[in-house]
Amino acid sequence: MSSRLEQSGANLGRLGPYQLVRRLGAGGMAEVFEARRVGPRGFTKRVALKRILPHVAEEPAFVDMFVAEASLVASLSHPNVVQVFDFGEADGSLYLAMELVEGTTVSRMMRVLAARGDAVPLEVALALISAAARGLAHAHEARTPDGEPMRLVHRDVSPGNLLIGHTGHLKLTDFGIACTDQCERHTTTDHLRGKVGYMSPQQVIGEDLDEKSDVFTLSVVLAELLIGESLFARGSDLEVLLRIRDVDLSVLDKTQRQLPADVRRIVHLGLATDPRARPTARKLADTLDAMLLRRGKAVDQAAAVAQLLYRYELVDASVTPAPCSVADRPTGLVPLDDATAPLANSLAPGQRSEAPRAASYHVDVPASLGPAKVSFPELVRLATTGVVSAGTIVRRDQSTPKRACELPELSRVFSTPALQWDEGEFSRPRLRGELSAAMLLPLIHSLAANRETGMLYLEDQGRRKKVYFVDGRPDFVASNDRRGMLGEYLVQNDLCMPMELDMALAMMPRFDGRLGDALVNLGMMRPVELYRAVSGQVRHRYLEAFRWRSGQWRYVRGAQSMEETYPIEQDAQVLMRDAASELDASELEAALSPLWERVVRPVVRPPAPLSSYQLPDSWNWMIDRARGEATVGSLFGHGSVQSGLDGEDAMRAIFLGLSCQLLEAA
Repeated sequence: MSSRLEQSGANLGRLGPYQLVRRLGAGGMAEVFEARRVGPRGFTKRVALKRILPHVAEEPAFVDMFVAEASLVASLSHPNVVQVFDFGEADGSLYLAMELVEGTTVSRMMRVLAARGDAVPLEVALALISAAARGLAHAHEARTPDGEPMRLVHRDVSPGNLLIGHTGHLKLTDFGIACTDQCERHTTTDHLRGKVGYMSPQQVIGEDLDEKSDVFTLSVVLAELLIGESLFARGSDLEVLLRIRDVDLSVLDKTQRQLPADVRRIVHLGLATDPRARPTARKLADTLDAMLLRRGKAVDQAAAVAQLLYRYELVDASVTPAPCSVADRPTGLVPLDDATAPLANSLAPGQRSEAPRAASYHVDVPASLGPAKVSFPELVRLATTGVVSAGTIVRRDQSTPKRACELPELSRVFSTPALQWDEGEFSRPRLRGELSAAMLLPLIHSLAANRETGMLYLEDQGRRKKVYFVDGRPDFVASNDRRGMLGEYLVQNDLCMPMELDMALAMMPRFDGRLGDALVNLGMMRPVELYRAVSGQVRHRYLEAFRWRSGQWRYVRGAQSMEETYPIEQDAQVLMRDAASELDASELEAALSPLWERVVRPVVRPPAPLSSYQLPDSWNWMIDRARGEATVGSLFGHGSVQSGLDGEDAMRAIFLGLSCQLLEAA
């Protein structure tokens, strides 16, 4: 905990019947205190008191989450789950009184041992995770008062939420973002929480969650206890998320530590990509206990754990916790060391945050192309949309004028081909042609069918896009349209408030011009929220191209974006279905008119099966009726009436079938 908080004295006031003793930490929505309740005849009870922060007390969603946590945890009673004693409201503040676990966390234990180059003893690692798994199993198997399964998912199992008392017993805490059948069971950006290094693949990609998601994240903790290093948390937050999504176990597979075969096997089972292959929490606990017994060890290793804590002074209050790592980022309700608290909570009372003075840039461009004096975010926009080129002369404040590419803060922009718009990259295309909406879909299908890697450049009267493909899948989309830039997209889709965007824009120079990194580090977006937002932005930019009705296109085989990418979480065929929905009716009619009298029939071996497009039933019905007996015109006329499709959607179904070689017109 912060020394500043310790020095603030024991007189922190009261909250209802509780005397606040010291502040233990704070998160984005709540702060935690050690508190004491005094009763008659000398009765005293020490508790951990969680209080909702004033700035979120007026937000119904946060209040509902806090109340839900209180109700949920109060229904759980297990030796390996932190107990709730009381819930109340005083002076307009909601509070939750919980069991005070005096000791440390698995997170801190791992950091201290790793810093000294020591390994967690095998029996200690197995026993700690077995205890955590039993606490999880109790939560997973909990029932309502009516006897119905609650189907609870913790969603935030991580080393920081595994508390170890000075007696060596482990308790699972922080059910603030847990989910039951009564709440949404998927991780939309509105509900997503969790620490970056401790998520399941299902959390990362937004699938529905069940208890096997918790088993995955607990297995990550087990692996890290055994190998003494992070399993996924290396590099940027987004790189971490991609490793989790792909279940990249290279660190585990290459570890220098010798892991017994049975231990390695259960770790791999817990980290299985398919949730169905993972054991339940109870099965995991039983398996770990059996391993301890086979080795002649007692299942209850509390004494050995306590000795370990004592030996490394982990239960000595004078030891200052190490800063939080990339894998141990705070969630909204987790008690934190003060050094890791969000920016908004890191200031002393009454202290004001001073924003850094924003530099101004004088840009040597024609007045018709933009202003001569701009802020850094505007300079980045001008550079990424091609108004400012590498050779444009720029002066920062009163410094010596330089070429734009020589400014350190713009180095990322001018070192990434995807963000440049000069002719160098696409001056010698492999293919080129005239652009219309109706021809773009068959062109994209051809690139997908041939698993092409390269760049498709689109241009129309100043509008420009570059779509990079890897193995036939769109991987990155650049655009010179300001409306499609990340900040505009986030605000338009209510993913970020204008005020938050302005603050992040002002801080961009500190993050190499990366708006996303600024938003994450300022606590305005969580990394997974950013990942999904940028993936959505890429999808939006991609589909928007299918609304263009004129222009030119060029394709450069082998071109790579060299940019950090956010793959669209949809198959190429599903994207083609969505692209067909973007096409203008007049373009569809113009494309189908030359084929109106031709007989349409199915392709015997299409490049991709019809099912991979996940079409609406009416579209499937329309394509299925093309059996070599009707012309395009008669299929449209009779089929649209019988299938219930309106005219436009009937044309879309036929056009998709022809463009993607599901159908052919003879």
